[in-house]
Amino acid sequence: MGVQGLTGFVEERGAFFTELRVRDTKLVIDGSSLYHRLCFASAADFRRGGDYGPFAAAVRDFFGSLRACRVAPFVVLDGGRGADDRKLPTLQDRAAERLRAAHGLSRGEGGGLVPLLTREAFVQALARLGVPFVQCFAEADREIAGLANRWGCPVLSLDSDFCVFDLVAGYCPLSHFQWQSVCAGEGPQGCYVPARCFSAERFCGQFHPLRKSLLPLFAAMNGNDYTGLAALEAFFSGARLAGRGGKHARLRGLLSWLARFEQPKEAVASVLTYLKKHQREEVRELLCASMEDYTPSEVKLEDFFHKGRYECEAARKADLPQWVLDALAKGKLAPFISDALILRSTFLHVQVENMQRPSAHSTALPIRRVIYGLLLKVPQNTEAASPSKQTSELPVVCEFGRLQKALKKTFVQAASPPADFCDGHVSLDKLMEMPMTCRQMLLLETLGVKMSFLESIPSHLQLPVAVTCYWIRCSEPTVTLHQLKALLLMVVSGELHRITKDPDTTVLCAEDDSIAYNEFLKWKEKKLQNKDFDLDAAHSFCQWQCCLQMGLYLNQLLCTPLSEPDLSRLYNGTLVHRLYQELKSTPSVENLFSLSPKITQLYQALLNTVESTVSPDFFQKTTKTKSESCKKKKVSNKKKRAIRRAVPETQHLCNVNRFASLGVDD
Repeated sequence: MGVQGLTGFVEERGAFFTELRVRDTKLVIDGSSLYHRLCFASAADFRRGGDYGPFAAAVRDFFGSLRACRVAPFVVLDGGRGADDRKLPTLQDRAAERLRAAHGLSRGEGGGLVPLLTREAFVQALARLGVPFVQCFAEADREIAGLANRWGCPVLSLDSDFCVFDLVAGYCPLSHFQWQSVCAGEGPQGCYVPARCFSAERFCGQFHPLRKSLLPLFAAMNGNDYTGLAALEAFFSGARLAGRGGKHARLRGLLSWLARFEQPKEAVASVLTYLKKHQREEVRELLCASMEDYTPSEVKLEDFFHKGRYECEAARKADLPQWVLDALAKGKLAPFISDALILRSTFLHVQVENMQRPSAHSTALPIRRVIYGLLLKVPQNTEAASPSKQTSELPVVCEFGRLQKALKKTFVQAASPPADFCDGHVSLDKLMEMPMTCRQMLLLETLGVKMSFLESIPSHLQLPVAVTCYWIRCSEPTVTLHQLKALLLMVVSGELHRITKDPDTTVLCAEDDSIAYNEFLKWKEKKLQNKDFDLDAAHSFCQWQCCLQMGLYLNQLLCTPLSEPDLSRLYNGTLVHRLYQELKSTPSVENLFSLSPKITQLYQALLNTVESTVSPDFFQKTTKTKSESCKKKKVSNKKKRAIRRAVPETQHLCNVNRFASLGVDD
């Protein structure tokens, strides 16, 4: 959520803030705001799919600063979209904005884009650090406000909606929370985080004064994630609040106008007089519903933090199995799962990929279909039935994803589980009670890998390796050997970092591992300066992340028959792109870790395992296909230039359609 224009308006006027020293207190943290903030602060390589290691380090350092100041953090994350799906238009707009940002980055323009697995990396980091967190059933704002008020502590967020909530201890914007500049303090109280707290009293005092009870109506009328009422334009015009006077003139005018009233009810009645009669009741209902969004929730999140129990009315109405509700609250299932289950609708977030090709998420479609089938009680053996019967029996999920440079809605049929999956009996409420071997079989069958292929692989890498096997078989265009080797070298570099730098590791670090790691750091420092960017390689690595994301979700839904990999050690976009470029020109880079026999052996085991799942000439055919494609492209470009030289400009413009049919660009 967010009130349009309010953050900018408030930031321009420092008078609305009070100075605050944050120490010796509980702190309720808006998790979604925090991971976005830390992602952009960690200098992530947005163009190359993200660097989850530096991001996880930023998360660790943030909570380290809080610990030093004896601040007890409680992180609250947004859940799914909720059964009413009121926020859908806003989410569609944001997805379109993300798509435009991704396209700009793919063309070398500036900007930022949260990498695909950032949320999952954040949840993993919280669990690793032992930071208490909860994932709400839907939007978290009201539950954050309710918890903070019952505990009498501040809210830390970057969401202007918290300027509107009536908060007992106030709202601290992350933009003014100087966690990287902890002050030593004086006397026995010790160090603190310098911060600023938004003061609703000071804010309202600027407008004659305005009563705080009218702020929710202001947010609803000005526009937030739930309201953007076109019908209110008649009010703004009639009340002369839509005129000139700077970028915040309308916002200031609305606040001054609302200051005339004692109660929201009076103000709403006045607003309706400016509207046509047939619009009034609908607008009244929408405004009242939107004002309710700023009432702190009575859901007792403290019960979850103290007893592990999360209960809310929306969750009860959803009628989901208790184990699913528990897993959602603990962040062991993603909001993607609840959206598919409750709304039969999901968003597939775009990455910096080749916009001329099908979405990178297309590669993972078969995995998603299995997920949908498990969630939506697909009948057994329907795939053996006639096509017409399949269509009528298989549930459908609406996916919002990319089609070239536009947001597209696609309907996807769920897949029915294999007939031999637990003797043909499968239901969501009994899924976690099924034998682990049965659940593991379904996961690996979906990824097209047998457990016997993974036995030589460390348990925490078995899922990524299985996903990689799936990726090279299912990607289009086909994965090249250089791309595969770059990916696996990146993975083993994370393993080398783990055994040399992780104090909790159970693997002893030999001297040759330390030497190899130091040599790798020297190479990395020298080579990562190169900024070459291959969009087709980026597209391929995006496909791998999409497959990994859905592999993680399916593994979680099946109650983790394979260990969950540490994303902070698994993917570094800057590094994998550099390795790919180096391998093309200097194949000896494959021996980058030769000083460590342990890591060399691991790399070879990963490579052998993946290569064993495809035909021996798989990569030779790939190279040949790529070469032929390049030749055709060169010939095609020559033809285009020849046609353009031969055809006068006016004739060329008249025959665009004919040339398009020949494959000639205008």
